[in-house]
Amino acid sequence: MVVALSILLVVTSVLMVLLVLLHKGKGSGLSDLFGGGVSSNYGGSSVVERNLDRITIVVGGLWFASVVALSLLLKK
Repeated sequence: MVVALSILLVVTSVLMVLLVLLHKGKGSGLSDLFGGGVSSNYGGSSVVERNLDRITIVVGGLWFASVVALSLLLKK
């Protein structure tokens, strides 16, 4: 169980780094390489940006849950 949670933690950590880098920044960044700077605005932010926000929140929740679960397992 500890190995599975450790693998989940590593995978979600890498995903979090990539997802945060893909967010649209105030200047030119990694998101502009993938067309993030050309997207049209809808309600203050693009549909893609809102979906990216949702995915980031879900992956962040998984990351947090895996950290808590791993710390509880290793505490025993």
